Amino acid sequence: MKKTMKEFKEFVAKGNILDMAIGVIIGGAFGKIVTSLVNDVLMPLIGIITGGIDFTTLSVKVGEAELLYGNFIQSVIDFLIVALCIFFITKAIAKASAKFKKKEEEAKAAEPAKPTSEELLTEIRDLLKNK
Repeated sequence: MKKTMKEFKEFVAKGNILDMAIGVIIGGAFGKIVTSLVNDVLMPLIGIITGGIDFTTLSVKVGEAELLYGNFIQSVIDFLIVALCIFFITKAIAKASAKFKKKEEEAKAAEPAKPTSEELLTEIRDLLKNK
């Protein structure tokens, strides 16, 4: 039992597992943000544009069965809106990240170049020679 617990602790302490756990947690929170954006902001606007059409009520009766194809249409529309939101958010984050990276590279380029080992040895040699 102790060996199993030790292996489990090693497994959990690995960097990849922790990174993945953090990603899942952040992904869940991000999903809530996108869902709220779609349901609370975009869908009411789309409802105004489409004249309040509720696709979920669309259906067709085939014999005894009722096919609720409106739910499918609504799900497809929801998916497209969510995908579009994620695309734009990801694009904005990538753009901000690129700006940050560019500033970081400019800061590195502005630093004076450090002398190489050969340059330092040559300088020391010359100082000793002049003494």
